[in-house]
Amino acid sequence: MQNKSLYIDTEALSALALVRAGLISPVVRLMGEKEAAEVDASKFYKGVPFPFAFILAPTGKRNRKVLLSLKKGETVNLVNYDKKVGELIVDETFTIDPEKRLYNIYGTSDPAHPGVKNTMSRLGDIAVSGEYTVEYPLVTDNIKRIRNIITKTGAKFISSMMLAANPFNRAHERMIRQAISDADLLVIFLRKPFTSEGLRYDIRYNALNTFVDNFLPRSKVIIIPFENSYIFAGFNELILDALLAKNYGCNQLVVGKNHGGLGLYYDKNRLSTVFDHCKNIDIDIKTVDEYVYCDTCKTLVSTQTCPHGQHHHVHYHSQSIMKLIQSGVIPPPILVRKEVSANILAALFPERFENLQELYYSLMPGSGLLEQQSEEQFYMNLIKLYQTSSLT
Repeated sequence: MQNKSLYIDTEALSALALVRAGLISPVVRLMGEKEAAEVDASKFYKGVPFPFAFILAPTGKRNRKVLLSLKKGETVNLVNYDKKVGELIVDETFTIDPEKRLYNIYGTSDPAHPGVKNTMSRLGDIAVSGEYTVEYPLVTDNIKRIRNIITKTGAKFISSMMLAANPFNRAHERMIRQAISDADLLVIFLRKPFTSEGLRYDIRYNALNTFVDNFLPRSKVIIIPFENSYIFAGFNELILDALLAKNYGCNQLVVGKNHGGLGLYYDKNRLSTVFDHCKNIDIDIKTVDEYVYCDTCKTLVSTQTCPHGQHHHVHYHSQSIMKLIQSGVIPPPILVRKEVSANILAALFPERFENLQELYYSLMPGSGLLEQQSEEQFYMNLIKLYQTSSLT
């Protein structure tokens, strides 16, 4: 007899694969009803901080009908976009309160919250638990790449950071250089969300890679795509990031003081820091100060070490820099390195100029030889013109 099927989206598949590969250990399987309730109440799992139960409760009428019919010991196919990606042996099914789960994840169940809205549309009210297997090459490839570079370099102390790089800027550069100076190897987990907000992943990856390839010792850095599904959300983000980095083999996680999961929050009527909750995770969490450009120091500085007031500081606000880029405006090089700006703009606005070669030769000094120039080279040379100071 043919197995029944549960239809899951790629976000659920990614989370299932991370857990199955041991990357969110000690969570290595789906939780049953009793275990899920205990984790939701205590925020711990096997003595390690874990902010909410790990369950599978797919939405949809077709899935609901299947979930209501499942029996203990039955094997069910896991299907993603009409392709079988795994199997689950049913242990139990149980009802959940979607609104309560949303609150556990995000700290709110307000539909106006973008994360709540997104998760609400894909969360059902019946969960299933049991042993499962899934196939998801991205996760297994990431594990192999990190293991290979550790073996190749002989790295002993491995640092890590989670970056959105949306867009990649000079403050990110300073954080990365600082992390490299303290470690044998830096693993940069580049966030790859399941939403379409901001710059595409390939544009952000290429921009970051432009910096790594040209301005860093290449053997000390590896960029890993990190699909941050809904479980890496809100005030729980740092806890999950720390677990993931630790299970990938990292000794340290570097975070900026504006990290989404950092700061103060209320837990059982007492004011706590997220570090209190992370102390049982065997990884060093290092925070770095906010970096700004000071127009008196004439360089990038920490807000903790610069003696000049805020009115002298240029801040690296991603949203503001993004508005310039999305408008097709080249950010000042003190905000974004010119090689990175050129890379991003050429990818974001392909073929925006008619007769690019004619424009290039009419504006740019050159060798006198007629050579085909790319849009990226055009932006690079345009930025050089902006930086020419004799008439300014």
